[in-house]
Amino acid sequence: MEAAKKEKISVDDEAVDKNIFKNCSNIAFYRRQKKQLSKKSTCRAVLDSVTTGKDSTSFQIINKATKIPLLAEVYGLEGNIFRLKINEESPLKPRYEVRDVLTSKLSTVRLISCSGDKGSLVLADGKGDLKFHVTADPFKVDLVSEEDIVMSVNSLGQLYFEHLQISPKQRATKENEDDASVDTSQQENQNDMGLWEEKFGKFVDIKANGPASIGLDFSLHGFEHLYGIPQHAESHQLKNTGDGDAYRLYNLDVYGYKIHDKMGIYGSVPYLLAHKLGRTLGIFWLNASETLVEVNTEPTVEYTLTQMGSVAAKQKVRSRADVHWMSESGIIDVFLLMGPTPSDVFRQYSHLTGTQAMPPLFSLGYHQCRWNYEDEQDVKAVDAGFDEHDIPYDVMWLDIEHTEGKRYFTWDKKRFPNPKRMQELLRSKTRKLVVISDPHVKVDPDYSVYAKAKEQGFFVRNREGRDLEGVCWPGLCSYLDFTNPKVREWYSGLFAFPVYQGSTDILFIWNDMNEPSVFRGPELTMQKNAIHHGNWEHRELHNIYGFYQQMATAEGLIRRSKGKERPFVLTRSFFAGSQKYGAVWTGDNRSDWSYLKISIPMLLTLSVTGISFCGADVGGFIGNPEAELLVRWYQAGAYQPFFRGHATMKTKRREPWLFGEEHTRLIRDAIRERYALLPYWYSLFYRAHKTAEPIMRPLWVEFPNELETFGIEDEYMLGSALLVHPVTEPKAAVVDVFLPGSDEVWYDSKTFAHWEGACTVKIPVALDTIPVFQRGGSVVAVKTTVGKSTGWMTESPYGLRVALSSQGSAVGELYLDDGHSFQYCHQNQFLNRKFLFCSGVLINSCADERGRYPSKCVVEQILVLGLRKQPSSVTTHSSDGKDQLVAFTYSATTSTLSLEKLSLDIGADWEVRIK
Repeated sequence: MEAAKKEKISVDDEAVDKNIFKNCSNIAFYRRQKKQLSKKSTCRAVLDSVTTGKDSTSFQIINKATKIPLLAEVYGLEGNIFRLKINEESPLKPRYEVRDVLTSKLSTVRLISCSGDKGSLVLADGKGDLKFHVTADPFKVDLVSEEDIVMSVNSLGQLYFEHLQISPKQRATKENEDDASVDTSQQENQNDMGLWEEKFGKFVDIKANGPASIGLDFSLHGFEHLYGIPQHAESHQLKNTGDGDAYRLYNLDVYGYKIHDKMGIYGSVPYLLAHKLGRTLGIFWLNASETLVEVNTEPTVEYTLTQMGSVAAKQKVRSRADVHWMSESGIIDVFLLMGPTPSDVFRQYSHLTGTQAMPPLFSLGYHQCRWNYEDEQDVKAVDAGFDEHDIPYDVMWLDIEHTEGKRYFTWDKKRFPNPKRMQELLRSKTRKLVVISDPHVKVDPDYSVYAKAKEQGFFVRNREGRDLEGVCWPGLCSYLDFTNPKVREWYSGLFAFPVYQGSTDILFIWNDMNEPSVFRGPELTMQKNAIHHGNWEHRELHNIYGFYQQMATAEGLIRRSKGKERPFVLTRSFFAGSQKYGAVWTGDNRSDWSYLKISIPMLLTLSVTGISFCGADVGGFIGNPEAELLVRWYQAGAYQPFFRGHATMKTKRREPWLFGEEHTRLIRDAIRERYALLPYWYSLFYRAHKTAEPIMRPLWVEFPNELETFGIEDEYMLGSALLVHPVTEPKAAVVDVFLPGSDEVWYDSKTFAHWEGACTVKIPVALDTIPVFQRGGSVVAVKTTVGKSTGWMTESPYGLRVALSSQGSAVGELYLDDGHSFQYCHQNQFLNRKFLFCSGVLINSCADERGRYPSKCVVEQILVLGLRKQPSSVTTHSSDGKDQLVAFTYSATTSTLSLEKLSLDIGADWEVRIK
């Protein structure tokens, strides 16, 4: 390790051979579970041990082979959720339970015991339409909704629980030394099964607590379509897993990750959704240790039966999806979300883990980043380049080179001698700065962050009890133990303006490398037997480490503003509940068409698992995109929630104006489309924050009763009003767009051509085409003029795009507040307006009476799509009773009515009457 202090660390330390990462066959607890489960030992529930407490019902489960009792606890939670916890009844020591993820407001519902037969226990919620049916022998649970079994637990008998035991060394000491001769077969078993020690490559994982893995299976009846469990560079719909091919949830720094692969990458959300016609379910497996998920779906099959030569009869066997969860340690703590609709499941999951944080408005604009902008002059030149080429942007980003020798919270004095002056330049254009802050801290007694953290014992320790040291960008580093509340509080304090010299209130934060990434460590991460606060091993909580850093960072930004301002924090590593603290991106992707294409299903998966504020590096982080790919990526990114261009070191510069005039124009157009749509984006974020509706939605979410939508992942809904189909193939001349809904009408957002739904249409595409369609029946608010940044557009006028349904009606909403503070929730300083078009009248009314916010903005333009007949007159009618005739233009070819030069107050009630 001494050598690491001297030698230069480069990107080659991160861009390692993929063979240093494990596959299932290298994972000992996976091998153990597969071997044991093949022996088919069963468990039984001891139903005469049932006890009913205030919040839960509990009973024993006995494994017939080991005879060791487990304790099962069943909870009913408000809003159609069951919680099942299984732990050892008397563990040798406490087993790890995940903290800080669940919201504090979990309300339990008393479950009533209904009469089951002798070998069963039936628990029902108050309404009685949901039942938790326990069969004693073999132990199994059926979840019953209106007499229909929708989910079974342990029906395949895969409940697995390794009990904590005394280590062989301690056992040997306790026994008579003479009799404690080593059993060689046991030794071989240990080596193969990795009970107390697990080897991988040159690394040996010594396990103080021995084997402690858990597992359980779930069968979903009538289901074939499963989604969720990010993060994988894989399809949106989960695929069947074969032997040794499970989905892995283990946060790892995988530079240029392989696509169409089930290996774990930067983040983990152990939450899976199942959907079929008429029902959506969720399974949230609350465990932060390494987790593997096996999936097997059996489609509906019709068998033909012949009986003694009589007429053949058909028997239909219903489809089923089996999901098998396995974790290295901890307890079984699983939440079963009973839906029944997609929006119910989103709401249920948000009751458990929270909703998406309401972002500051600037963060929905475009972000410009690379590793690295060289110095203050470079920043100034790039900033000026955007203005010179009339391209809006909101945020300049600085990577690790802005610091003094990769010491976070410092500035390189040669490159950035006057960081405040640089920020004032950005502020003068209402722009912001984001800088990086990683969890590793350079080992340097003269670096105050290191010295203070060391003095207070704030670093993760190794198994010998000393501060763990590993290699990352600065060379030799120690790692802050963010699982410790005191460390988080101290770290939050580092963002205070007097402490973080050179920072101002327009500086925000990017947490990277927080899987955590440890170069030259096992799988490029921290050894599992490192020790955290509370004496917990790293293996227990690996997947939640980055979650805690983002939590502390967001808290620090709130604290520095005395609780007034919303933070913006981007994190690479994440867990269930990370949505409460900011944004996530898909990490180190490549400048390749296949990575552009896979970004859509990756973001859809994040979106349905609660993380709405997500995006992928535009242009690809690694490599040099050709001009066509870059244009297509900007067009896709403009319609994804987090919109940032980023590139690694040694790639060619790729600011939007470096690819010739024509490509500059196309990129400008894409970014300007993003800015024009900001009122719609911001309103969607408010809905996500309040009601947990995803922003980027797979089609099945919006059209849950249309089977054709269940597997589509090359297009998606943005909110409920816009369908987006990014072009992801080179030299494309035409794309096939599926427009769902037999009773829907869809309008091309540029040409206003319209189609009826439930069909695939061939859309011709040139390089300037972004296939976006507005759904009939919707009203979308836009800004009619675009400024240099979001801050320039505060008082810009609005336009309304009213797309009529087949019934000639439309509805939409607009949310508006100051865009940066918490006044919207502390003081109800917001406007929420509803637009309704019906029987030829467009009405603007208040959607939430609690909100009050002064806005000088007016609606100056209204576009009505799908108006079949030219009107004879259009009048506006204001709340004070005044009517005014309005000039209009009507196009019979496109059935479009256009009203210009209006001046209708956005915050007032008014009507536009079309006769």
